[in-house]
Amino acid sequence: MKKVLLMLLLAATVGVGATPTQAEAATKKKKATAAKAPRVTMQITARHKVRAHSPRRAASLDDAQHLALQSSAALVLDQATGAVLFEKNPNVVLPIASITKLMTAMVVLDAKPDLTETLAIGEEDVDVLKGTRSRLKVGTHLAREEMLRLALMSSENRAASALSRHYPGGREAFVAAMNQKAQLLGLVDTRFQDPTGLTAANVSSPRDLAKMVDAAHRYPLIREFSTTSEGEFSIAGRAQQFRNTNTLVKSPTWEIGLSKTGYINEAGKCLVMQAWLNNKPTIIVLLDSWGKMTRIGDANRIKRWVESASLARASAG
Repeated sequence: MKKVLLMLLLAATVGVGATPTQAEAATKKKKATAAKAPRVTMQITARHKVRAHSPRRAASLDDAQHLALQSSAALVLDQATGAVLFEKNPNVVLPIASITKLMTAMVVLDAKPDLTETLAIGEEDVDVLKGTRSRLKVGTHLAREEMLRLALMSSENRAASALSRHYPGGREAFVAAMNQKAQLLGLVDTRFQDPTGLTAANVSSPRDLAKMVDAAHRYPLIREFSTTSEGEFSIAGRAQQFRNTNTLVKSPTWEIGLSKTGYINEAGKCLVMQAWLNNKPTIIVLLDSWGKMTRIGDANRIKRWVESASLARASAG
């Protein structure tokens, strides 16, 4: 009996002694697991952030989501190859406002008129549709070349109107020539009803306008006049200063070969340009942008995006 009791007592003692050892091992394992978990989570988060904000990824021309533009429709393409670098609603048809004047200038120059001939601003040139003002008063006389320069540089509506009136056959024949020129250039979405762009019936698409910019860029006078930053003109015997409607033409960071702005309420702020980005001829079309400087901001965003993409490719190579 004593032997049985002694054996039971010894077994109980061994069992009690084993319990703290198992609990301690379990506790150590739990602590070790808990200590590792945060480190794993931090590594995953860090890798995700690095990948999401990688400069090379953000700069890729294939990753257009990083180019957020305020313009409703836009197109950026390599003029030399026709390759599209960026597009946003490229086929949407919208009013184009004074972008119209690029076609006006081409039609004027295609007629090969005497650019030194003096033209007069008449009552017919006064804007009764939008009520816009002009420093070119009725009775102002300027050479056809000066009218063309003011129409392209300062977007003078009365100058554009006068140019169309002094076309063979008058304004009606001029507008017909504008639409015929559009057809010859393959502009399927483009229609013109006046030479100024004051009417919302003058419409086009970004894809068509890229073709129109390319065609207009072939005219030396259009390149020169549309990128002149400012000029002095004698109006009614007084010297008056006129400036370009696109402030980027005088920026030292831009090399612009052609420029035209446009605005009416129905069209929003518009801008088309031929510019050199990374030593490559590039066409930029921006339509229906709102805010005083939004189209300029979009143009600068495009420039930075294209240039950063080039740097990323260079560093990758």
